[in-house]
Amino acid sequence: MRVCSGWLRRLYCLPLVLFIPYFLSVLELHQNSIIEGSHKKHSNKFDHLVLGPAAGQGLRDRLQCQGTKALNKTHFAASSHESNSGESIAFVTVFTVYNSSLAVHADGRSSDLVTVGNVSYSKVERSMAILNVFINFIQATMPRSNVIILTDPASEFSLRKDRRVTIYPIEGEYSRDKLMLQRIRSYIAFLEAKLEEYNQGHGLINHYIFTDSDIAVVDDLGQIFQSHPSFHLALTFRNNKDQPLNSGFIAVRGTPEGILRAKIFLQEVLKVYSSKYMNASRMLGDQLALAWVVKSHPHFDTKRFSKPRPFLEKIGGTSVLFLPCAIYNWTPPEGAGQFHGMPLDVKGSSFQRIEETPNAGVVEFLHFLF
Repeated sequence: MRVCSGWLRRLYCLPLVLFIPYFLSVLELHQNSIIEGSHKKHSNKFDHLVLGPAAGQGLRDRLQCQGTKALNKTHFAASSHESNSGESIAFVTVFTVYNSSLAVHADGRSSDLVTVGNVSYSKVERSMAILNVFINFIQATMPRSNVIILTDPASEFSLRKDRRVTIYPIEGEYSRDKLMLQRIRSYIAFLEAKLEEYNQGHGLINHYIFTDSDIAVVDDLGQIFQSHPSFHLALTFRNNKDQPLNSGFIAVRGTPEGILRAKIFLQEVLKVYSSKYMNASRMLGDQLALAWVVKSHPHFDTKRFSKPRPFLEKIGGTSVLFLPCAIYNWTPPEGAGQFHGMPLDVKGSSFQRIEETPNAGVVEFLHFLF
């Protein structure tokens, strides 16, 4: 009996012995899944520089980078062919800084800081870095052009004085939730001031290109005024049903007629913006209003947006030139962090999601290009 009872105890313990390794493996798998899930939650937005092999390296039709160095810079030789027509070009952008209090995370880090590589920047410093890159590209590619920064008179920031840069204060509401609305108002106020200068006999022919402050100008954009002599205002388009027009690039011919027609056109956009798209006043409302003004015009064929070729159209008395975003306002299509090099025919590139990419050091990459 004693012998049988010993075997019975061992027999009872056998399922437990077999189950323990399985239980431990399941427990380990569960712990790993929790760790991975937690890692994914914290990895939605990177704020540090990731250096590694250039994505898409070897594509002959794209400008490549590796780390913080450009692999092929031959495309920028085109900058030596800047327009010699005698007509000057000015890039105009809206920029302001916000004095925010330093909020602190639970771990003691300031939420106002962004880390790139081994260096931390405040949000203001990051914004200024992007603005300086914007100016550096213009001065490297089109050194005879000027830069005009429309800003809130209460905004305090400084730039080097040895540049062809003018800070142009315009009164308005520059709060974050109204900034895109204010941008159109600032454009209109600026054009009104320039039109007044012409009326007083003080104006010279000076074409204007209104852009986002995170655009990299990599070729002579002044050529559009020579190649397309009949337009008053130029917009960039893409094959996107809901948002076919990008407000980050608007060119205005610097003649009295061109400035007047552009002002009237933007006033119509502002009217539509204020009446139909105020729920998108922080972002996208201006693009939606632009699209509404253009597409609501009788006989306008929206199918023309499907082909990346320039075309001219009369919109309410204004001759509007439509230029493909793929060349004049290019944005990496691969998505955040998947920069596979820039096509060599691009003249202007928008890095509008710099702060969301795993390669957050793209700001530094732009510095290193020149």
